[in-house]
Parts: sequence; structure tokens; C-alpha cells
Amino acid sequence: MSYTTLISTQELAAHLGDPDWVIFDCRFTLTDPEGGRRAYDAGHIPGARYAHLDNDLSSPKGAKTGRHPLPDPKLLTEKLCKWGVGVNRQVVVYDDSYGSMAARMWWLLRWLGHPDVALLDGGFPKWQREKRPLAKEAPTDIRSASCACLPERGQWVSAEEVVQAMNDGKTRLIDARPDRRFTGEYEPFDPIPGHIPGSLNWPFEENLDIDGTMLPPEALREQYQALLKGAAPHEVIHLCGSGVTACLNVLAMEAAGLSGSRLYPGSWGEWITDPARPIATGE
Repeated sequence: MSYTTLISTQELAAHLGDPDWVIFDCRFTLTDPEGGRRAYDAGHIPGARYAHLDNDLSSPKGAKTGRHPLPDPKLLTEKLCKWGVGVNRQVVVYDDSYGSMAARMWWLLRWLGHPDVALLDGGFPKWQREKRPLAKEAPTDIRSASCACLPERGQWVSAEEVVQAMNDGKTRLIDARPDRRFTGEYEPFDPIPGHIPGSLNWPFEENLDIDGTMLPPEALREQYQALLKGAAPHEVIHLCGSGVTACLNVLAMEAAGLSGSRLYPGSWGEWITDPARPIATGE
């Protein structure tokens, strides 16, 4: 059985040490870029490798990009191959922030053509609460594998395509940032506050139950269908501040059986680099 959206702590625990399973710790803090690695060194799920948002899962920021541009697919694939990601191998990703960081790696693997990747539901906090095993040592074995490098362009959109979507009357733009950042009331990361005109605010936390796990598929489906108001999943574009947390909304729609939505990886950080692009504030 393969897992393509979510996996429980119980299911992962049953496969610790399985040579056909590869685990990634994606803990990361935007205000402390090395905090996630320190947390990993202090204790992680046995067998997990650390994937750094800035260094592994993004390209360097440019003058006209967002804060976390998509990584070069060939360079990322080389790393994945060395880390043991390959055909018929199950990948599990986790973090300590409700999946908002690890969902980026989930999305990247699917983009490259590796569908057997799942987010650990409840993440590292749930694993700790259940007193499951931890390790401090990093894997030292080189588990070279043949990882797919078939990036599917149809899974993401450019800024130009967002502009077109704004004018087609059908596409739904869904912004995963907290409401205060969406309205422009508070902006800690980007130089200009606000949002793309016509976009809808759906903070990624709306996907979560009270214990930090994802809501049941039926509840997610009901929420997104109300948000979409008749739009098809392929008519949905997800964005956020830098194209990271928006991936959790993509995952939530997939878990709800609403497959086919796309990501705007440049997101707000890229949008504001061109003064010709319109900006809105408020609700």
C-alpha cells in the first residue's frame, strides 16, 4: 500500500527501519533558519534525514523572485537520489508546524513525478506526545536510488498566468496566509503588505483539527466546496507569502478528493517585485 497525502504516526511507527521507506525532517523557522537543524540534532524520528527549506528545497532568492523560488529540479533530484528516494519507495515528510513546512517537500516530490509521498499527520509534536522512539544520530548510509526527474509544468503557474487568471472570471486564487497578513494589517516578511486583488483568504490552519491533525476528508471537502462555489479543482491556484505554506492547502484539497489544484510558487513575495501588478488591502 502506498500513501500519497497523509500517514498516521501508528502507520509510520510500523515501518521504522523499512529499507523501502525514506523519512525527511523538514522542521524550519522563518525567523531562525538554522533552528530546524538544531531541533533535528536534538532529536528526530529514527532514520529521518534533514531537508533544509532554504538550502535544499528552494533556489537562492533573486531580485524578481519570491523568498523561496522553486529549486532546480536536476539539483534536487541528485540530492533525492543520494538520500534514497526512488521508484517504489515510500517517502514520509514531517515538521513541527502542522505540516506548513513539510508540505513543501510533499509538493516538490509530486512535481518531480514521485507520487508516493505523504505528510505525517500531526507531525513531530504528535510523535513526541505518544512517546514514540527518537534518535540523535543522522543516517550515515548512502542509499543511492534512481529518483524521478519529470517535473510537471502543469502543477504550478507563473505570475503572468495569475494575471490572466484574475481576468478570466473562473479561477479561484486562494491565499494561505494569516488574515492579518492578507489584509495588510501586519507584514513581518515582505516589504509591501496586502494581497492579490480578487484572491480569497483561507489560512492553512483552517485545514486542522483541534489536536493539530488534518480534518477528516469529508470535512475538508465540505469546506473547500463552499470556498470554491462551483469552481473545479483545476481552476484553483494556491499562494501564500513565498509558496511554502500554500502547499498545505494543495495537500488538503488532494486529501479531500479534490485533485488538480495548482500552486503559484512565487506567491506574494514575487508578486510585489513588479510595481505594475495590482495590490489590494483590507478584507
